[in-house]
Amino acid sequence: MTTRTTLSAKRMAKALAKVHAAQLDVAARYVGDSGARQPVHTVYGGAHLFTADTARKLGELALRSLETYAPDAGTFADIVGAKAELAQIVYDRVRAKLAREAVEDFRIDFEDGYGNRTDEEEDGHAAAAAREVAKGLDDGSLPPFIGIRIKPFSRELAARSIRTLDIFVSELCSATEGRLPPNFVVTLPKITSTADVDTLVWVFGELEEKLDLDPGSLQLEIMVETTHCILDPRGRSMLPRLLDAASGRMVGAHFGTYDYTANCDITAAHQRMGHPACDFAKHMMKVAFAQTGVALSDGATNIMPVAPHKGTLTDEQKKANQDAVFAAWRLHASDVRHSLVNGFYQGWDLHPAQLPTRYGAVYGFFLEGLAAASHRLKNFVEKAAQATLVGDVFDDAATGQGLLNYFLRGISCGAVREDEALATGLSLEEIRGRSFVKILDGRREKPAEKA
Repeated sequence: MTTRTTLSAKRMAKALAKVHAAQLDVAARYVGDSGARQPVHTVYGGAHLFTADTARKLGELALRSLETYAPDAGTFADIVGAKAELAQIVYDRVRAKLAREAVEDFRIDFEDGYGNRTDEEEDGHAAAAAREVAKGLDDGSLPPFIGIRIKPFSRELAARSIRTLDIFVSELCSATEGRLPPNFVVTLPKITSTADVDTLVWVFGELEEKLDLDPGSLQLEIMVETTHCILDPRGRSMLPRLLDAASGRMVGAHFGTYDYTANCDITAAHQRMGHPACDFAKHMMKVAFAQTGVALSDGATNIMPVAPHKGTLTDEQKKANQDAVFAAWRLHASDVRHSLVNGFYQGWDLHPAQLPTRYGAVYGFFLEGLAAASHRLKNFVEKAAQATLVGDVFDDAATGQGLLNYFLRGISCGAVREDEALATGLSLEEIRGRSFVKILDGRREKPAEKA
């Protein structure tokens, strides 16, 4: 039977050329999630206190806090909201994580966690912190991710901020003969215009050229802490333009809960992680940066799990200490779960005693969804692989990578064991490859195999 068409081959080709050109533009911007490891948190600490073994010391303090206030699995599971049947698994894995790698990411802070100091003091601390990072790099004591947070590029602080960055990077390169730690990043806070990112990128280029670093070695993460970032004076979202201004150097975007809520004129009593104003801003971040390769991080719980009483204690004081720590832990765990449910797999931690609840909430989240996620990924892989075998075009690799990322995140942080991910029907080699596209390529029938 002959079918009737109206468009000529030439006109069809013209239409397809427009579509294909647009698709290329989309693919260039929305590169998708590579499956590379993202830390579950960033621990912030004042630059004046940083040493090469800071991560180890924080781990020891975190483990001591867990053993002091939650010495058994049942107590801990109740605090972090883990299911009873997972209590012992979560507890054992959290303890192992705290002993092995308590800090995944650390930010040497020259801003809020550092305070106002003289130029001479900050110069000295910038140089000293850089030398400690170099020592940690040699000793193998640094966390897998590390960086510095400089001051904002405000009229009053921009010169100080750039000078601190210059001293730190120059001293570090001098001490390491030009080596930067793996996953090193510079955090830029309180952004109010694209000029902030433009300027930092220019400074990066100058430092790389003068210090003989490879172009693009210095990478940045922005902090979304002002309403300007969400809507600029012309009613546009600034976030996509900040990504453009970064010229391929932006690897992360962190939300600043308390500066943002203050910017929204929310009183201190109601400035919290789960405030609707925060959820709105974070959803804007999700929309702006989805599939761009930019890792997102939520903010911090600012109620610290610290005991109010010290020294020789009465029974009443011991109870008060436990109640204070438990209340702070429950709030932190609730905030972490809220972030996870909303697709923010990273957040800030400000105190070593927050590390047990960080991992407890994260591990419970991943383990509770393990069976369902395994079943879904198994079915998805089988259908996708079958499509490639019969010659159909499979055009939903992003969804497949998203399903795979659930397991990659869980394995990377220690919540899920590699052998538990085998329920997906994937091999360890496929899982370690971290790429859904590569999995499909590997399962596609080769011509030689047909013969």
